[in-house]
Amino acid sequence: MAMAKTGTRAIGALLAAVLGASLAGCSSTGGKRAEERAAQSAGGGSGVDTPKWTVAMVTHSGAGDTFWDIVQNGAKQAARKDNIKFVYSSSNQANEQAQLVQAAIDQHVDGLVVTLAKPDAMKDVVAKAVKAGIPVITINSGSDQSKAFGAIGHIGQDEKIAGQAVGDELDKRGKKHAICVLHEQGNVGHEERCAGAKETFAGTMDNLYVDGTNMPDVQSTIQAKLQADKSIDAVVTLGAPFAATAVKAKQQASSPAEVDTFDLNAQVATALAAGTIGFAVDQQPYLQGYEAVDLIWLYRYNADVLGGGKPVLTGPQILTQKDAAALAKYTERGTR
Repeated sequence: MAMAKTGTRAIGALLAAVLGASLAGCSSTGGKRAEERAAQSAGGGSGVDTPKWTVAMVTHSGAGDTFWDIVQNGAKQAARKDNIKFVYSSSNQANEQAQLVQAAIDQHVDGLVVTLAKPDAMKDVVAKAVKAGIPVITINSGSDQSKAFGAIGHIGQDEKIAGQAVGDELDKRGKKHAICVLHEQGNVGHEERCAGAKETFAGTMDNLYVDGTNMPDVQSTIQAKLQADKSIDAVVTLGAPFAATAVKAKQQASSPAEVDTFDLNAQVATALAAGTIGFAVDQQPYLQGYEAVDLIWLYRYNADVLGGGKPVLTGPQILTQKDAAALAKYTERGTR
């Protein structure tokens, strides 16, 4: 118990230190106001005259996941525009994520953005935030639980619908036997993606569980599966960093299987252009971060909400080789 309390205090202290750092930035809109705001931006000003509110984002991201870099880029851009101090923390351990949310509550933040990849672990602490009068937006995962937990909105894609889009695309490509690679056990969004794909895919789809914190293990597990079953003609990964690893596994297994993936980053865009990845399902993470922070500002400033109790969808968008060239400049700057 003493160790748990010490860990909680350490997380709270770490977040407090992060909350002590401030952000400044810029914005522009149309016409004369755009010029005025651009001038403010040049001097380090924001695009609004509201107080300096603090918004904390706490996600289930593990280390090195480029998806969340893109989410943060969107959130930071909105924060600059809205005169918001944005702070970010994450843990792929559900209990630690909940502790980080509690630390944000203890710091009396003005808004909270959270993911609900493992909703059971987050339910109580999100309820505490709501009870404390902190507006909560959920993003990326947990659309089914968001409203029930008291959040004012959810920004992201419907994972089941996204999975169904994958199944449809595999059918269009004539695939017959696919594996869906789940890299984080217990993540409800990942399970929904694979389940949705199975619903619409006319062929056979098997789930393959891997340890997403260990890329060599991910590669060897996929490779072994491809070597053992030559009928597999498609590998679907659930995150952009795992797509490149799946390509290596395919090559080592001398498998003809096509690698496809959820999510997009610069490496995936390059692979789409080269044809080493067949298609990617983009849920526009930049938009998730941007809209979440902007909606916190809108709620505090004007009591605005979006979605009418339903999720605000940012995907899915199927991207293929023909889209790669147009996406290159956006992936390079870290916004797609």
